[in-house]
Parts: sequence; structure tokens; C-alpha cells
Amino acid sequence: QVPLAESGGGLVQPGGSLRLSCAASGRTLAFGTSAMGWFRQAPGKEREFVARINWNGDVTNYGDPAKDRFTIYRDNAKNTVYLQLTSLKPEDTAVYSCAAARAGSGWEWDYWGQGTQVTVAS
Repeated sequence: QVPLAESGGGLVQPGGSLRLSCAASGRTLAFGTSAMGWFRQAPGKEREFVARINWNGDVTNYGDPAKDRFTIYRDNAKNTVYLQLTSLKPEDTAVYSCAAARAGSGWEWDYWGQGTQVTVAS
């Protein structure tokens, strides 16, 4: 059973916003000590790094597509990591997936969710 489940994707107009969620469940993953990341993959393209956050939220890093537009944050009490998307562009259309790195793994991703589709179109 995949311990990560994304939600919040959908169809949005250019310039719009969405908030994606990634909820961890089960006992496989110790969410509170895991680093989390968001990636995306558009049709015909390679998977692309979007953002990552360390176990307590003190450290965040962003890929080029996300800078100044997207924000990653987490709520360990809810076992959930979020990705706030703003000023969306058609080129942001992709399947967005979250990933988890267990404590001690650094930024090596151990688990992946199934993904949620984001479509930006007018």
C-alpha cells in the first residue's frame, strides 16, 4: 500500500491558484521525521523537481518552475504536506506527485504517491 495520497488537482484558468495536498497514512512512513517533496511530469517530458521541505519545515528548496509562485509547507499534526500554486500558467499543466524520504535518507526519495492532475487552461 502506497502511504502517500495526493489531492487538490483540477482544471484552473491561467493566473489562478490551487492548493495540492499529500497525506501520509499507515505505519510504513514516519511522516514527522521524513523530508517531503513535490515533483511534476508533463506529457512527453521528464519528471521535474518542484519543491522539497525538511522534516520540521525549517528548510525549503524550490525548482526553477516554482520560484516566486509556489509554496511548500507541512502540518505534521495532520501528516500532510501542501503545495500552494499561484499565478498558474498553461506550462504548469502536469501530474504533480509527492515523495517522502525517510529519516537518514537525506533527499533520497523512498516513497511516491500516485499523483494528481493539474490542468491550466482557459
